[in-house]
Amino acid sequence: MQRKNSILKNNSHKSGIAMIMAIAVIVVVATILALSLSLTAQTSKKTTDLYLYEQATILSHSASEYAMLKISRVAPCSLDTLNYTYNNIYDISIDMHYISTAGSACETNANLGTKVGYGTVVNAATNGTVILDITVSVTNPTITSEPISYFRRSIQKL
Repeated sequence: MQRKNSILKNNSHKSGIAMIMAIAVIVVVATILALSLSLTAQTSKKTTDLYLYEQATILSHSASEYAMLKISRVAPCSLDTLNYTYNNIYDISIDMHYISTAGSACETNANLGTKVGYGTVVNAATNGTVILDITVSVTNPTITSEPISYFRRSIQKL
């Protein structure tokens, strides 16, 4: 009887295939990790931009209420713009255009040389109305690489 001792035989072709399979597995895993990292970076940027946009939307609603408060504290139709900054991130600009009947306080203030946007109407139901054009924009380049702006037009009764 002859003993077959496989320990002493050289099986070099089997170890070569194992090396090729190991390299293929490493390439597949590296590709999956690269795609995962790319998607994570895109998702965090989209989340930040979405948060800033939603915050700008909410700030525009607050800005309209703030403008109405400021309008109620000054002479009728004498305020035309408001500009302010919130948290050194958002620039908020409010332009006001008044609508009232002829002979009202708006007409008097408009004739005094102010730049108030003013229009007359005949219908008494629209007397004492203000159109607010509100622009909220993110101009801080350290927060986002793209400019984010939100525009809102609101019609309010005085």
